[in-house]
Amino acid sequence: MKVCIMGQGYIGLPTAALFSRSHCDVVGVDINEEMIENLNKGIIHIEEPGIADIIKKSVKKHTYKASLTPEKADAFIITVPTPYIVENYSCDLSYVITACETIIPYLEKGNTVIIESTIAPMSTDEVIKPIFEKAGFTIGKDLYLAHCPERVLPGRILEELVHNDRIIGGVTPECAVKASEVYGQFVEGYLMLTEAKTAELSKCMENTFRDVNIALANELAKICAEIGVNALDVIKMANKHPRVNLHSPGPGVGGHCLAIDPYFIYAKAPETAKIIKLARDTNKSMPSFVCEYVRKIIPDGKIAVFGVSYKGNTGDDRESPAYEIIAELEENGYEVAIHDPHIDRDEFVSFADAVDGAKLILILCDHDEFKHPDYELISKKMENPIIFDTKNIIYKVPDDMTLYNYGNLYTINTK
Repeated sequence: MKVCIMGQGYIGLPTAALFSRSHCDVVGVDINEEMIENLNKGIIHIEEPGIADIIKKSVKKHTYKASLTPEKADAFIITVPTPYIVENYSCDLSYVITACETIIPYLEKGNTVIIESTIAPMSTDEVIKPIFEKAGFTIGKDLYLAHCPERVLPGRILEELVHNDRIIGGVTPECAVKASEVYGQFVEGYLMLTEAKTAELSKCMENTFRDVNIALANELAKICAEIGVNALDVIKMANKHPRVNLHSPGPGVGGHCLAIDPYFIYAKAPETAKIIKLARDTNKSMPSFVCEYVRKIIPDGKIAVFGVSYKGNTGDDRESPAYEIIAELEENGYEVAIHDPHIDRDEFVSFADAVDGAKLILILCDHDEFKHPDYELISKKMENPIIFDTKNIIYKVPDDMTLYNYGNLYTINTK
């Protein structure tokens, strides 16, 4: 089977790797010329265990190649971004539409087209299907169209793409069957065949469920800071109940899935989806909440920001709330030094340079490196070390340091 995958990002590249490992002929398409050049040398641009090795081997075996343009194939998979439109929170399908229009000259009767990009409910039927019908195809007869969303965790993408159950949403039952044959090349989880619109809403609701539950924890943290209760103790005690699983509060929600997908549902029914929107508003408010307490801890000076990835132990910083926090701190006159061992950028600094002369260490990501920092170096570089841990990953610090987290923020209000 030959597979053409449009988009070589956090989902497209791992998917391409698994198809190529399964002896398929894979063409990975992207508009980034530098990325394409590097991929054809076996050099990948994302931090994810296992992918680099597969791509290097596949390039050598000629089972994978990267290209700026599509090629004829048996199956075409669209994995391009779908941001939301700020004005009305609706799904921006422009990248998906462009990708679909781009592959039309390469389509042949009997091909399968799969949209993996997360899209709003009804998008496949109302927007994507007409594109191919206008080109002369009959969906379900000579072209098979489906929406098959991914559900993976950064750091475990390859494992979860293989072993997780997969939703196969066909425009017609025949489309679902054809799409399932494509994923049958490597997926070992259960293939759940359904309608495209059900698949679309299922994907959005999976992430909305998580966003709402995180919002509940974040709202609890705000309440506890206000009324004088240890939020972390509340969560620990409540979670002893056999049917309760409160999440941990944090600095906000990042990544494409949780930070964006709920808006796609809200935009479809804004008068009804009130809980969904309120949860989004709560999580969007957390960067300002963090900055509010930074100002209470130190009125000015240098802040060492630890981590901008939205997910620990990865270099994935899509929609990371850390950037909103950094921007607000800089607007308020703070000097900000950013350290993230998983992201290589010219403006980022080393651990030692970040803490040198800083008045506060602000932890915004739960990288393993931050769970047991070099306290001896911190003591040498900082006069009165203070740590504000918004990820609740440090449990104890040396006696000469002060630790704030969501368990004791209320103590700041009483000073």
